[in-house]
Amino acid sequence: MTNFKMNIDKLRLPLLGKEATIKRKKNCMTQCLRNWIPTRLFPHRISNLKILILAVLIVVLIIIPIYYYRLSQFDLKYININYSFHRSTRPTPNIRCSMINGPRLPQNHDHKTEARLRSDPKVLVFVETMYSKLGKDIAELLVHTRIKYKIEVAGKSVPVLTSLDKGKYGVIVFENLNKYLQMDKWNRELLDKYCREYFVGIIGFINPSEETLVGAELKGFPIFIHTNIQLKDAALNAASQILRLTRPGETVWGPLPGDDWTIFQANHSTYEPLEWAHKIDDYGHEGLMKTPLTTIVQDHGLFDNIQRVIFGSGLKFWLHRLLFLDSLSYLSHGQLSLSLERKFLIDIDDIFVGDKGTRIKPEDVSAMLSTQRRIQNMVPGFKFNLGFSGKYYQHGNPDEDKGDDLILENIDEFRWFSHMWNHQQPHLYDNLTQLIDDMNLNKNFAKEKGIPFDSGYSVSPHHSGVYPAHELLYTAWKRVWNIRVTSTEEYPHLRPARLRRGFIHRNIMVLPRQTCGLFTHTIYIDKYPGGRDKLDESIQGGELFQTIVYNPINIFMTHMSNYGNDRLALYTFESVIKFLQCWTNIKLSSDTPLQLAESYFKLYPEETDPIWGNPCDDPKHQKIWSKNKSCDSLPKFLVIGPQKTGTTALYTFLSIHPSIASNLPSTETFEEIQFFNANNYYKGLDWYMNFFPVDVNSSRYMFEKSATYFDGDLVPKRVHALLPHTKLVTILISPAKRAYSWYQHIKAHGDTIANNYSFHQVITAGDTAPKPLRELRNRCLNPGKYSQHLERWLTYFPPQQLHIIDGEILKSNPIEVMDELQKFLKITPQFNYTGHLRYDEKKKFYCQVLNGERTKCLGKSKGRHYPPMEEKSLKLLQRYYLSHNTALVKLLKRIGMRNVPQWLQDDLTDSPT
Repeated sequence: MTNFKMNIDKLRLPLLGKEATIKRKKNCMTQCLRNWIPTRLFPHRISNLKILILAVLIVVLIIIPIYYYRLSQFDLKYININYSFHRSTRPTPNIRCSMINGPRLPQNHDHKTEARLRSDPKVLVFVETMYSKLGKDIAELLVHTRIKYKIEVAGKSVPVLTSLDKGKYGVIVFENLNKYLQMDKWNRELLDKYCREYFVGIIGFINPSEETLVGAELKGFPIFIHTNIQLKDAALNAASQILRLTRPGETVWGPLPGDDWTIFQANHSTYEPLEWAHKIDDYGHEGLMKTPLTTIVQDHGLFDNIQRVIFGSGLKFWLHRLLFLDSLSYLSHGQLSLSLERKFLIDIDDIFVGDKGTRIKPEDVSAMLSTQRRIQNMVPGFKFNLGFSGKYYQHGNPDEDKGDDLILENIDEFRWFSHMWNHQQPHLYDNLTQLIDDMNLNKNFAKEKGIPFDSGYSVSPHHSGVYPAHELLYTAWKRVWNIRVTSTEEYPHLRPARLRRGFIHRNIMVLPRQTCGLFTHTIYIDKYPGGRDKLDESIQGGELFQTIVYNPINIFMTHMSNYGNDRLALYTFESVIKFLQCWTNIKLSSDTPLQLAESYFKLYPEETDPIWGNPCDDPKHQKIWSKNKSCDSLPKFLVIGPQKTGTTALYTFLSIHPSIASNLPSTETFEEIQFFNANNYYKGLDWYMNFFPVDVNSSRYMFEKSATYFDGDLVPKRVHALLPHTKLVTILISPAKRAYSWYQHIKAHGDTIANNYSFHQVITAGDTAPKPLRELRNRCLNPGKYSQHLERWLTYFPPQQLHIIDGEILKSNPIEVMDELQKFLKITPQFNYTGHLRYDEKKKFYCQVLNGERTKCLGKSKGRHYPPMEEKSLKLLQRYYLSHNTALVKLLKRIGMRNVPQWLQDDLTDSPT
């Protein structure tokens, strides 16, 4: 039983085949019956008492049953009801609106104008604080829809708005419009001038306040506001040019969320309502509604040549989220428009997996087919996508086994994909042969039953092995099924859902998967967490509805039990599709998983490369990760380079330490793994971790040294994703000296270009030079732009995790450097390097002492003597690196490095002006 509050004055009921509106009028029932009864029922007049008795009988026997029947069919979100009644256990879709299968009102779906070329498709959001609720809601919505944005705290100076005579932002958003109205004159004029010159619009929200304003004028504008009002029954202005995603023509009946709404009353033709609503219990003479109140207003710019949209409430109301997106589209001249096309697929992961008594029966299969046909009328190409685990076929009671048979009798009505034969999670397999054998069992089952198995799509039970990637799964998928597409809800994490993304690994496209609020245990509506109201809230403007609105491609996960019992999946998806048709202009269609994947990565090509995260940072990931793997073996610190600064010497000194250990050597790159900056990254996390074998008896500090990490564009982001708490060690020397050392290094190794061009020819090569020469020039020069590369690292890591070593001191006094490094790494007890390092007169640097006598130095390629650099090359490089070295000094001071290296001071002093 559920309690509802009904406003009787608005309830419309079917009475004797006609629509009758119940109105409060004195003696209406008696008078109507007196006029109606004599001519239709009795030849003689009857007394008032008899009429009253007859009226009661009519109410009891006719109106009340009709009333409760209508309530069971009516969408309870749209009315206020205070009576209790019993609803049937199994819910049926009850979304009704005049727009379903009806004519669409004409709308301008293309906001594009010539002005769109004057500014970038990016939003500038002014928030009150970085933690304010509405500001976070705005940012999350922009992230979900992948709209670029920048956050600024209001009250500071306006940021730079232009670049090379082009606007940097297409729309300005104020979390609190009052911050815009109260800007100081200088910043206000600057912002308004930018908006006029670049045709940039403003969106503002009236924030709730403790003080209730009545007829207060917005500062400097001919419009008045009334605040802190409770409203109901929102509707849209169908003539508004803003509406694009949002479809007008319906009313959101019932109280609107919150009691702090603001309404607008304009005194100028520049203003046009976008949304209306009514006060609670706002009725006039004889029960008629009063004039609706404006809750969102559009400013056409006729007053001051700036277009605006002002919201009288935030984004708690689901309709405002749609209108906010439409406002962005309109004010940006179409630059920030979302496509109206949505692709839609519903997976049933395990059509034969379920406990006896919870499985589908023949009538459930018939209901599934009937619902599928209705959905196909709304979603072209739609078919349920059925996953199968053959071992569990015919594992129910006799009636449920008949349901399995009926599914197979209708094989061609559905799409199909492979699950796992025994529904076991792939990460539990440590043997490729066993994994392949189980997949072949499922494939043979498909062949025997005539189930198509060439879709190229598969889903792993509980998303195990997809991410974090279990390499055996990807290998087996390719060999047995030739899988090209899968999906998961776990990349990069389950929550927040707005950040789910796709990637490609071993030529298998991994799509983000969405949840719909249904799980294996949600099989009865009266047991649904929060009840039917909670599920309906998700459908009617809530999480499920918004998921489809925000994502151009949607793959939903469901389970067999959601289609039997109370058939919640059928109810949920048919309802949300109808609600989308009522309130949006979205065009839903469906396709095969392979076509969806191709469309997805065409939309988001930047997502093809994966970002491997640390499985131990996510409890959910740990549960679907192999038990024989451990994050304890991952490195605690990285020596990141750059090349030719002394990284190999440092590696050697670290290896002497009894509490420090490095990775196993690579057959190709020796002591360097070169994982984060090369094609090795695409080999996956398992490949990387094989260089760090687990040793339960060891507590040594693991580290990795790859000198090419320093200047890799993607390296800091990748390192942070996997090792967010790792410490970073870099060595810096004069960038001119480093460039010359690199040239001599590869020349000694037989590089053709280095042996055919002088160093000066290399560093002065122009952009029209042969490609190999330009590549060598870049490898000589680019790593020495130290400040540029360090800034990239500091974007992802705090300064406290970065240790910068002066390469000249490492060469002259390595014992001091190693002592400081141990303090930075917090390794105790500290190892005394005094008796383990000795200066070698022949090599001219420190080497390891063996057995207290003999020294072991670096390889032959280390310590090689080169001819001095030409003076003209040195002067050119000092001039080239001047701005970079200047920026480096500022960076070092900013991060708290007290002593500027002597080589840096010398380079700046000797640099030609």
